[in-house]
Amino acid sequence: MNTVIISNTTPFLGENIFRRNKNMSQVKYVDRRNTRSNKWDGQTGMFGEEGLLPLWVADMDFQVPSCVTDALSAYVSQGVFGYYNIPDSYYQAFINWEKQYHSYEVRREWLRFSPGVVSAFNWITQFITKPEDAVIVLTPVYYPFLHAVENNRRRLITSDLVNTSGVYTIDFEDFERKIVENQVTLFILCSPHNPAGRVWTRDELQRLFDICRKHHVFVISDEIHQDLTFAGHVHTPSFRAGSYDDMMITVTAPSKTFNLAACQNSVIIIPDEALRSKWDKYVLGLRVLSGNAFGYVAAEAAYSGGREWFDEVKEIIYRNYLFVKDAFAEELPEVIVSPLEGTYLCWIDMKAYVKPKEMKDFMQKKCRLALDYGDWFGGERFASFVRMNLATSRENVETAVKAIIAGCR
Repeated sequence: MNTVIISNTTPFLGENIFRRNKNMSQVKYVDRRNTRSNKWDGQTGMFGEEGLLPLWVADMDFQVPSCVTDALSAYVSQGVFGYYNIPDSYYQAFINWEKQYHSYEVRREWLRFSPGVVSAFNWITQFITKPEDAVIVLTPVYYPFLHAVENNRRRLITSDLVNTSGVYTIDFEDFERKIVENQVTLFILCSPHNPAGRVWTRDELQRLFDICRKHHVFVISDEIHQDLTFAGHVHTPSFRAGSYDDMMITVTAPSKTFNLAACQNSVIIIPDEALRSKWDKYVLGLRVLSGNAFGYVAAEAAYSGGREWFDEVKEIIYRNYLFVKDAFAEELPEVIVSPLEGTYLCWIDMKAYVKPKEMKDFMQKKCRLALDYGDWFGGERFASFVRMNLATSRENVETAVKAIIAGCR
């Protein structure tokens, strides 16, 4: 396994949007081949082959903050891994983070555990709805949302976002009409939105939630990308959009912010006491009341000491986005790159250069890339798109973009 120090001194377009820190630490890129990385070493399941340059799975190719490795090393060094007593400091680290960076005052009693946000919204779907109930999502959307509905034998209802030259907005009329026509009981929201890169405004959230309240629709708000916002866009926690405590559960995690997916530690936020009581009774049957010690140790360390690392990683991600946007604008001007307001996932429309039915062969056989294909996010109408993970080295991003440009000529 090789590590590479990433320089943060090279000028780039749009540099003035960042507050420069002359004492920035260095983020280390890791060559993850042969490290049991699903992204790098587990491509066959999704792509039918290995050896592609992987910019798909939404984890980072950067070492975690040193405070995390230090905390884990200290815990491992004592050599006993018995049952773990979760310290109050773990909860307080998360509470402090939410207050400082999202102006959200979370209370300790609201917090519940899940090994991941995907597990969480699957469980909540089971908890809130019954088989054959209708569940609505805004497409294109993170494909585990679709799987959660279908695998739990619920009826999937989709409301397509409006795409205007790569900028996505909500069709509120269609959203409400679909709810009424299909007697929808649950809405799963992605905020910020994956893959469209939108950071929903408070007004947009309020309008969505008011429609849901009017028609008695419960809301799961997946806010795992809450910290990854750019260019002045500010994430609004769904509970801060208005008085919706009795009709909503939020899920989030440190995994996207600090690259901790393998630690399997996520947070379910339930401010409403009656909902918490019902949830607590439900999870007794699951017997998944807490996670592993390593997840708690890593999460607490990251929330307590990882901000400087995270700020630097955000800058690297946005530099990568600007490179993608500018390179395509110059070399393939009809490629549409959606503005990156949030997440580290770039949504790219290739319809001017690649036929949708040829997209997979083009990306894999011609470009030797593993990207998320658009049809995974809601069907064939999105087959002209790909999603590119920007949380990697500039070299990897440049290699991918240059391969696409060369392949289109």
